[in-house]
Amino acid sequence: MSAQVLASEAEILNITAEVRRSANFSPSVWDDHLLSCASLEEETKTEQHVQELKEELRTMLMAPVEKVSQKLDLIDDIQRLGVSRHFEKEIEEILRKIHENYYHCDNLQYDEDLYSAGLCFRLLRQQGYNISCDIFSKFTNGDGKFKESLVNDVVGLLSLYEAAHLMIRGEDVLEEALTFTTTHLESAAQRLSSPLSKQVTHALNQPFWKGLTRIEAMHYLSIYGENDSHNETLLTFAKLDFNLLQKVHQKELSDITRWWKDLDFVNKLPFARNRVAEAYFWALAVYFEPEHALARMITCKFVAIVTVVDDIYDVYGTYEELELFTEAIERWDVSAVDQLPGYMKVCYEALLNAYTEFEEKLAKKGILYRIHHAREAFKVQVRAYIQEAKWFKQKYTPTMDEYMAIELDTSFLPFSTLTFVGRDIVTMDSMDWVLSDPKIVKATSVIGRILNDLVGHKFEQKREHIASSVECYMNQYGVTEEKAKTELIKQVNDAWKDINEELLHSNTSIPKPLLWQILNLARSAEVLYKNEDLYTHPKNVLQGYLHSLFVEPAPM
Repeated sequence: MSAQVLASEAEILNITAEVRRSANFSPSVWDDHLLSCASLEEETKTEQHVQELKEELRTMLMAPVEKVSQKLDLIDDIQRLGVSRHFEKEIEEILRKIHENYYHCDNLQYDEDLYSAGLCFRLLRQQGYNISCDIFSKFTNGDGKFKESLVNDVVGLLSLYEAAHLMIRGEDVLEEALTFTTTHLESAAQRLSSPLSKQVTHALNQPFWKGLTRIEAMHYLSIYGENDSHNETLLTFAKLDFNLLQKVHQKELSDITRWWKDLDFVNKLPFARNRVAEAYFWALAVYFEPEHALARMITCKFVAIVTVVDDIYDVYGTYEELELFTEAIERWDVSAVDQLPGYMKVCYEALLNAYTEFEEKLAKKGILYRIHHAREAFKVQVRAYIQEAKWFKQKYTPTMDEYMAIELDTSFLPFSTLTFVGRDIVTMDSMDWVLSDPKIVKATSVIGRILNDLVGHKFEQKREHIASSVECYMNQYGVTEEKAKTELIKQVNDAWKDINEELLHSNTSIPKPLLWQILNLARSAEVLYKNEDLYTHPKNVLQGYLHSLFVEPAPM
């Protein structure tokens, strides 16, 4: 039964009469009136054309070629344009054969230029093949440094740079490769012509491996046609596919926006961030494919509501109120609403109603057991929130170990669990596994937590907030802010190495698509916490992403 407990306006307003902290969050940048819908007839014609082009491309992909690099180039373009899901079996077959023929049992026989070696290494690692980084030994001197003769090979440097981001722990040659290529690409960027200059500049800001599929596709669509050797069939197919997917996402976002407006949090809880479109963007970052509509809906609603819960704990609630709210979450019962102040009732009933909706949808699919994991994930999160509130009340600066032990539970552990709830391929074992905080989830949480702190700690300290990892590190080790940030970035880089290792074949029995969901969460942190907290401050950069992904179709 749905939890329909309505808090009166008087209750809500009475509580707001007290003096409260405020973060002065910026308003939402989203205007749902921008959404438009194509006619059914128009979409049907487009889908038919897409199918025809898809078959042409499948034939091209499987056709024999003189050089392996030609096949790799086509796969790379397909992946960068965001359409690889249409050719997963073909790509796997091609890369499996390349791995067997050239690298089986680490017998390195691939003798190509730097560009081809870097591309082959990256594509195989992305596919989960544990190809050795010794492939790059031929490009180094006896001291392990890369040859200076490579400096003018910008295309090769870019390929090596992108490949280096798939390194795992202990691969010193790739550490050196990343330093070497970054230095020389930054130097070369200003003197290059388009489209190479655009590719280099974009890659330095956002390496492909750490980028979000839809944003990377959007970028590559804008420059791929400038390449003299571009495949016109592939370009047309990718544009049509982008626009068809955009229509799917527009419809979903319209439905989600309507749900959010009905909750009326904007007026009832004005202290909290209004981020429904941004929450949908985050869900889309995890899985954008049309068949994952239910999973996106669950993830989006969770993110939108947990954003408000975060602001209740972080900004608005008194410690005594937060204890009551935490107790209510632990009980997870509609009767618990009676003990809450008015503004908390609004949020609590919305939370229970959302989970009731999830239950109904999961029950229809015969996977109701997952709601238990979804509830437990939320409880883990609020337990961490109340510990934060306790630290704030006590004005306590935790050690790094204390901080990370709690803060990882406010990062991507609950988020990772919720992303599993709506997926068809998930089993009970999968749900138990993700909630157990495995290595790849922990690494993703480290990335999300630290990157958030690096860009947001100054804003948070201005409004009275618990110490972030930056302050904790400075306090524990007696170092400057700059030194603390440098060391924390090293932890982020190590976490990426752990993710890369966990994605290699045979490291886990968990289905690869589920591991990639967690990878996509790490990628979302790289995008949303680049230079500033784009989720909290969406104007400009994130606003541009929303417009490009949900409003502006790819020009034909």
